[in-house]
Amino acid sequence: MEEDDIVAVWSERVGSASAEARALRIRGGGTKDWYGQTLEGEILDTRAYRGIIAYDPAELVITARAGTPLLEIEAALAEHDQMLPFEPPHFGPQATFGGCIAAGISGPRRPAVGAARDFVLGAVVMNGQGQVLHFGGQVVKNVAGYDVSRLLAGSLGTLGLILELSVKVLPRPQAEATLKFDMNGTDAVRKLNEWGGRPLPITASAWRNGTLAVRLGGAEAAVKAARTGLGGEVVDAVEAERFWAGLREQTDSFFAGIPPKAALWRLALPSITEPLQLPGAQLMEWGGGQRWWITDTDAQTVRISAKQAGGHATIFRSGHGYDRSAGVFTPLPAPLMKIHRGLKHAFDPARIFNRGRLYPDF
Repeated sequence: MEEDDIVAVWSERVGSASAEARALRIRGGGTKDWYGQTLEGEILDTRAYRGIIAYDPAELVITARAGTPLLEIEAALAEHDQMLPFEPPHFGPQATFGGCIAAGISGPRRPAVGAARDFVLGAVVMNGQGQVLHFGGQVVKNVAGYDVSRLLAGSLGTLGLILELSVKVLPRPQAEATLKFDMNGTDAVRKLNEWGGRPLPITASAWRNGTLAVRLGGAEAAVKAARTGLGGEVVDAVEAERFWAGLREQTDSFFAGIPPKAALWRLALPSITEPLQLPGAQLMEWGGGQRWWITDTDAQTVRISAKQAGGHATIFRSGHGYDRSAGVFTPLPAPLMKIHRGLKHAFDPARIFNRGRLYPDF
């Protein structure tokens, strides 16, 4: 089926669902089905609408259809020594370009370059009435007006059906090196914040089980100078690649085997926050700003602890016996939720897209 025909069929289907207030579940490769709240509605599979539309390495922008495999996007960029800067996780080979942005999850490089939403330049979206809307463009300087295209990052498909995306890309670092240091969590937080205030080419960091790992990336001379200045033990390149990929894809041993009555929490905290003295395994990333915590502690206690530290907490994954009734995502203050509901109503007045996936009754 031709691309225009696919869009026409989807438009008719969306319009019909809207008229009947029938829920549709937008789904690419399904590699992130576990993320978020409930899964509701008939599946609308985006993978038929695929392909790279435009890619000019000199412009550092790629435009592709939402159903394009993420692996295909990354392979095209790699041919020109370029990359998706926010280092998105796949969580499976079927991951799609649209799903990557809809989930809005960034990998280890996020504190060095920015989040997924920071690289979305434009989008083509189908709203809840089957209309095709165009936002943004294919140039980096296109920042006029309300940046709707970036709102799609992390919306989990609740605002509309993403058809196409234009995303800024960056060159791969000329050189990389990973260093590791033996130190406790408190010292790791202090070191990371000290280094964060210096012009060092740090592109990722992680601490767990008494070991701090730091990845350097950039020009050969900058990486060499930082490696000499910081000290530590240089990690073999193959082992380092495996380690950072394991963190990104959560195949690392830390994430294996979440107990049935426990959850993997993602805490976003001020980077200076010392390790929380709470039961369960902890791993720190992003210069101390992102904390992974596996615990059977109840949601209210976790969220109070995160709030007292100046941050918030999300249930990322959970065992079947863990109580998720408090919500996967931290409840929004009433004024902010009012804005969210207004956006939802503007794009999807009949509430057919990924109903309840982000927040209950949303």
